[in-house]
Amino acid sequence: MELEPLGIRNDVIEFDMFGLGVGDETIDIEHPIEGGENNQLLEPFDGIVSGRISGEVYGDMNLEPYEGMEFESEEAAKAFYNLYARRVGFSTRVSMSRRSRRDGAIIQRSFVCAREGFRVEKEKPGRDGGGARIKRPRAETRVGCKAMLVVKIQNLGRWVVSGFVKEHNHELVPPDKVHCLRSHRHVSGRAKSLIDTLQGAGIGPSGIMSALIKEYGGIRSVGFTERDCRNYMRSSKQRTLGGDPQTLLDYLKQKHLENPSFFYAVQGDEDHCMSNIFWADPKARTNFSYFGDTVTFDTTYRSNRYRLPFAPFTGVNHHGQPVLFGCALLINESKASFSWLFSTWLMAMCGKPPVSITTDHDRVIRLAVRQVFPEARHRFCKWHIFKECQEKLSHVLSEHINFEAEFHKCVSLTEFIEEFEACWFTLIDKYDLGENEWLQAIYADRKQWVPVYLRDTFFAEMSIMQHSDSMNSYFDGYVNASTTLQQFIKLYEKAVESRYEKEVKADYDTMHIGPALKTPSPMEKQAAEIYTRKLFIKFQEELVETLTFLATKVDDNEATTVFQVAKFGESHKSYLVHYNVREIKASCSCQMFEFSSLLCRHILTVFRVTNVLTLPPCYVLKRWTRNAKSGLMLEEQTCNLLNSYQESFNDRYNNLQREAFKYVDEGAKDEECYQVAMDALREAANKVAIFNKTGAGVSNSGGTCKEVFATLESRVNNPFEARQLSGGPSTPVIVLSFLSGYFYSNNVVCTHDDLAKMFTQL
Repeated sequence: MELEPLGIRNDVIEFDMFGLGVGDETIDIEHPIEGGENNQLLEPFDGIVSGRISGEVYGDMNLEPYEGMEFESEEAAKAFYNLYARRVGFSTRVSMSRRSRRDGAIIQRSFVCAREGFRVEKEKPGRDGGGARIKRPRAETRVGCKAMLVVKIQNLGRWVVSGFVKEHNHELVPPDKVHCLRSHRHVSGRAKSLIDTLQGAGIGPSGIMSALIKEYGGIRSVGFTERDCRNYMRSSKQRTLGGDPQTLLDYLKQKHLENPSFFYAVQGDEDHCMSNIFWADPKARTNFSYFGDTVTFDTTYRSNRYRLPFAPFTGVNHHGQPVLFGCALLINESKASFSWLFSTWLMAMCGKPPVSITTDHDRVIRLAVRQVFPEARHRFCKWHIFKECQEKLSHVLSEHINFEAEFHKCVSLTEFIEEFEACWFTLIDKYDLGENEWLQAIYADRKQWVPVYLRDTFFAEMSIMQHSDSMNSYFDGYVNASTTLQQFIKLYEKAVESRYEKEVKADYDTMHIGPALKTPSPMEKQAAEIYTRKLFIKFQEELVETLTFLATKVDDNEATTVFQVAKFGESHKSYLVHYNVREIKASCSCQMFEFSSLLCRHILTVFRVTNVLTLPPCYVLKRWTRNAKSGLMLEEQTCNLLNSYQESFNDRYNNLQREAFKYVDEGAKDEECYQVAMDALREAANKVAIFNKTGAGVSNSGGTCKEVFATLESRVNNPFEARQLSGGPSTPVIVLSFLSGYFYSNNVVCTHDDLAKMFTQL
């Protein structure tokens, strides 16, 4: 991809000869000077000129160069010529240097118009070693202009103008556009300080440039463009990391060597400079196979809370806890970079896009999401917008102490679109904010962040009204404002391990701590056995609330019955439930099931009055159950087969570990039970050792294959499971996926070659 140039010191200058005379003591050279002197455009005049004419110091900055003009240093000559170029309307660059044969010291410099000469077409080596044309060539800017200034050093150490060509063969730039010329774009120390401050406050490049233009009184006075501002911000991020991102890259390379399923990718520009970095460990990729229906791209760490240009992809597991799907180090934040990042993440997740994605309220991120996830429902995090409110409406908040609470209530507590719209305009009129541009902008985006517009899409949140734990930053408690990249690498592993331990603890609590039932309902008992502990508690709350709700039939036809459901004494606030008696399916106007995949109290009320005593299977989403990670779906088996087996190894490891924990709990009750448990463990260990040594179950492939194919045939003949196979046994990938899943589920070691041999026997 093509990245923006990194300020005025990033341009590679071509060195050309001018056919100037060569004296006895000099030689012409045509290469960059050590230290990068020639790798820069001329900078603005900083008051270092002190040339003398006939012994008098000149101070007229409108002076035009002429032969014989003297300067105290080469830098003074360079700065003077660049100042002259700014006034006239062209850009400059260093072109040629000459060194002394005697000691190698520079004795002559040539400064030219940036449009001097002609660019030579270059080729980049292709993957096959041959030449490949540059995919996106830069625009042609060289037109053979002859304008230049040549200075030579004299015996007294002064630099004298020995050649000056004034005429240009192209149009000059008018004063109102001269700040766009490369050699005149300079981020001053004062501007850098202001950029650092605003960047630390979470303000983007566009906002920073607006502040700079206002501070300096116009874009011409700023002295650089928004592109330069972006590039300075990018380089500033690298400095605030506390070291080179190469440290992180070395860490990722080592992790990949240890485990090929550890995925990482680096975005590079055309000059092979490192840009954004993405990585996902095997467990993160496995997490996505179970809980990748909704994703949060968390950019909290870019804000003034941390200043670490880092963003994780997270989701929600079956306990309602945040889980990691991958991480990114954000050095460049252009649309192209975010598009690369999202595409790379999608590839690491086997190309399966999420149903919904939540991000910061950012224009560039929105464009990238539209490009990479066109079918996913994109939501802006309302808590980020509330944070923006404190900044954008600070004057309103200081004058009206009740505004913020009313704003939160309008957004979070309204349950119907009409209710929100009425509340919004009442609020706008009350505080006379009809002309506020920020409020107009977020209202235009309301369908992407106001909850009432998002209820028809799954976001894995327990409540539409409340802030879900899934939106909490995954690395909170491990990263602070002073965290460097080197420190983060260590803290990253601690955070991942801590989150995993919390999941294990939640698994243990679900298995061993039975929840207290509050009703005699068979549905409550069923839910207690199916759902994880946290999800059951939420379901139980909804079920208990049905005792205070009434359901009144308002319409009845052959297919659907419509109920009006309201809390006792609150008939003015009712919900409509459409119920299909034959299919035992219902939908509610509150749309809680669509949003969270948990049944609301309104549908449960209808089930109660129509004598539906247990949960219909279609309302039990596996991702919320105890067995959410008890197997892989076919698409996930295919992905694992094509990429690696490490995820399945992790699954088997985790399952064995959980079973062992349960076994330990029972075996440690008393001495006699302990001895029985130890004998059983030793016997199991011997069986595993024998299996690994003899390869039982694989070497006798004939019998194993017959069992596998018999099972495959029976499953394909089963209509329900045939639909799951979605393609039938004639598709090799489908068959191999099934075989892979069959062997994994039966703890049989099987390689690619084994699968291929078995497939040929079909």
